[in-house]
Amino acid sequence: MMATMLALPVQAEPLVFGLFGDTPYNNWERENLPDLIAEMDRENMAFVVHDGDIKNGSSVCSDEVLKDVLGIFRKSATPLVYVLGDNEWTDCHRKNNGSYDPVERLGKLREWFFPGDLALGQRPLKLERQSSDPAFAGYRENVRWEAGGALFVGMNVPGSDNNFNGVKRSGGPVAEFIERSAANRVWLAQAFALARSKKLAGILIVIQANPGFEEANAGKPSPGYRDFLTQLREETLAFAGQVVLVHGDTHHHQINQPMENPTTKETVKNFTRMETIGSPFFGWVKATVDAADPQVFKFSPRYWRVPSQSN
Repeated sequence: MMATMLALPVQAEPLVFGLFGDTPYNNWERENLPDLIAEMDRENMAFVVHDGDIKNGSSVCSDEVLKDVLGIFRKSATPLVYVLGDNEWTDCHRKNNGSYDPVERLGKLREWFFPGDLALGQRPLKLERQSSDPAFAGYRENVRWEAGGALFVGMNVPGSDNNFNGVKRSGGPVAEFIERSAANRVWLAQAFALARSKKLAGILIVIQANPGFEEANAGKPSPGYRDFLTQLREETLAFAGQVVLVHGDTHHHQINQPMENPTTKETVKNFTRMETIGSPFFGWVKATVDAADPQVFKFSPRYWRVPSQSN
């Protein structure tokens, strides 16, 4: 059913999918990750999405570490879409990470995790990649697919301020940030245009970073996310359906409506933020998309471990 990019009608049947991220961060989580994925497999869901950070921020970014998790993802019986996090590339310059060049790590991740047009896992799910556009041939990680009368979008917007300052962490935007942000602006605009043209009921966007809605509402957006948040708000206000931003990064599962209309200061009612479960919590979020439901998307956490049980 999910193997083609044929547009599903707005009245499509409801379907179930899974969301998880910020794991594995330690040996316990690495040992239990295959069982967590197996639990999701038993739900017979349409797909699952990992929203980044496949290692902790103080561990080595070696080929072996990254490929180890890739091997687990490939064994998923459910199509698995992976979105890049900061721990596996932007922060790899740290000495305790092995002093890697973040851009080199990003290139390897693109090569290993996104080799073709299918999601990871044993059952095929065809994805549309931004790299199909010659103008953005390098951005294989930016993806989209339709399901259940909604559009799903994955984008490379990681933590550590979206790599705004690069390795130096000061001095203004680096070339990598500027170029990727240009690609992201086009990808997000195209996604909303597609959802509008097909009159889809909703759009769900997955990134890794918590972009800081509260800071933006206070007039102090982080420079790495300022333009993304502005575009997201403008597109949401011009969209008739429901919009969900899924992210990880700050390891606090939450479902709320943090976006404000800058003119009226009122909550933007058709926008919802859903943050996935992250270490030291361990688990996943079961989600549904139903185009016939005014809410369109619903979420239910499935915890394996809470802090009082952590090692």
